[in-house]
Amino acid sequence: MSFWQRLTKPFWVLAPMEDVTDSVFRRMVISVGRPDVCFTEFTNIDSIIHAFNTSPLTPLLNSGEGNKRREVLSSVPALQRLVFSEIERPIVAQIWGVDPEKFYEAGQIIKKMGFDGVDINLGCPVKDVVKIGACAAMIGNTSRVAEIIAAVRESGLPVSVKTRIGYDRIITEEWIDFLLGQKLAVITIHGRTAREMSKVSNRWEEIGKAVAIRDGLMHVTNPSSSAFPSDGTPSVRFVSYAFAGRTLIIGNGDVKSVEHAEEMVEKYGVDGVMIGRGVLENIGCFREFSNRNYQFTKIERTELLKKHLRMWGETWGENKNFSVLKKYVKVYVRDFEGSREMREKLVAAKDYSGLVSLVDSYQM
Repeated sequence: MSFWQRLTKPFWVLAPMEDVTDSVFRRMVISVGRPDVCFTEFTNIDSIIHAFNTSPLTPLLNSGEGNKRREVLSSVPALQRLVFSEIERPIVAQIWGVDPEKFYEAGQIIKKMGFDGVDINLGCPVKDVVKIGACAAMIGNTSRVAEIIAAVRESGLPVSVKTRIGYDRIITEEWIDFLLGQKLAVITIHGRTAREMSKVSNRWEEIGKAVAIRDGLMHVTNPSSSAFPSDGTPSVRFVSYAFAGRTLIIGNGDVKSVEHAEEMVEKYGVDGVMIGRGVLENIGCFREFSNRNYQFTKIERTELLKKHLRMWGETWGENKNFSVLKKYVKVYVRDFEGSREMREKLVAAKDYSGLVSLVDSYQM
């Protein structure tokens, strides 16, 4: 039984967000309200393999020297996304790429690093990623995806995928039917197609449809045995995978409050909800599942920013681009009188020490 099966339902997940959910931010979120599961930023399998083959980290993989391992990881740009601490568990490494053999190799590395699970990104719609045939571009490529999932499963870790309801059209039934046959621990579904990006409202009814398919409550056209038939001939059958009922389904998209997350669980039957940008607007989002309507004071918000800056310096030092740090200012400096003016001054800082000095100069 994996950690996923031991979670109490419904459960709440911190979404992977590019250049946002690094180890420091995950620890900050946990410090004010713990999600049940954390994901890393999505990490390219080619970068993982190359970095491990060329960095001083390799001899440390089996050494058990956790602190030294984190120190080396922090100094290697390609591997900074895989830095984590024990407090972040359960922690899932999200990876992306195109080559099943490299997925296999990356899965073995992630296993050695001590992650609790591995997630395959089949949903990112970013143009530079899609044009090489990765992530959302794989939606519908059942033979390649099946090969990739099988390769990653060799790691022995619970395997999950994060995906969308289609690439340029909605194919929820066919696509989820196929994925349910792959013995996945979890399927996280974002309720838009890749082409839609975030331009339309999230279709939670499609996510609910995936739950109905999993639970055997819905007939499926074009099933996984001929998931996308070339002649377009429809076929219908009843989903009855022995493993499918054990695959958890997480809903994702446009959830910004506790009330909304709980409503989606109640209405669509998902096992959990993944929250991303809602945390950027309310870093205490997960806290509210146990402490409703808590409002951070200006002093508390400023102290949280100071803590983030201190942890950033301790974790990354000079090894990470300072410009990335400034995007966190708005996470903390908001929703109080004078916050806009304060943000403008802080983001004008030229370097790390300058930003720290500016924050310290504010008398609360």
